[in-house]
Amino acid sequence: MTIPDAKADLRFYLQSARDALLWKLDGLPEYDVRRPLTPTGTNLLGLVKHAAGVELGYLGDTFGRPSGEPQPWVTEEAEPNADMWATAEETREELVALYHRAWAHADATIEALPLDAVGRVPWWPAGRDEVTLHHAVVRVIADTHRHAGHADILRELIDGAVGMNEGNASMAEGDATWWRRHRERVERAAREAGGTAG
Repeated sequence: MTIPDAKADLRFYLQSARDALLWKLDGLPEYDVRRPLTPTGTNLLGLVKHAAGVELGYLGDTFGRPSGEPQPWVTEEAEPNADMWATAEETREELVALYHRAWAHADATIEALPLDAVGRVPWWPAGRDEVTLHHAVVRVIADTHRHAGHADILRELIDGAVGMNEGNASMAEGDATWWRRHRERVERAAREAGGTAG
């Protein structure tokens, strides 16, 4: 039995989440990539901005490898949640380019260091701030996949587009009628279970 390359596995799952998150912006007008679709303001471009900062922090600063990328939204002076939305002055192109640079910086850290390398997370409490590269990469993968899931739902709410990526819908096959009936069946089951007449 061949022992798998752990770094290759980690990079594969990290890249698949990155690609899925960015794909959700494709073909949408500026307003739709920015508009808040939940009561807490969750939006597509904000998820990308946040994900870029997560990679630069956990897979850069944490291991003494600062990127030099300005991120005014993560300073102590920044307003709460500033990393989760794009200002009118921040362009989609700039934030997507930042995310690509964050990928390159993070990938260079993964390549340069052993998975058991220990770093310190600057924003964690002293004495509980040590983390291995392996732990940090897994954390970033989990965070990115979580936000790619958020993006899946946001994109479906915007224009009905679904799927993991352009070549993989990862959905049951069905036309609009099938999906409408499926949704009605799910709604009926929820009402029956919840005791709600409908």
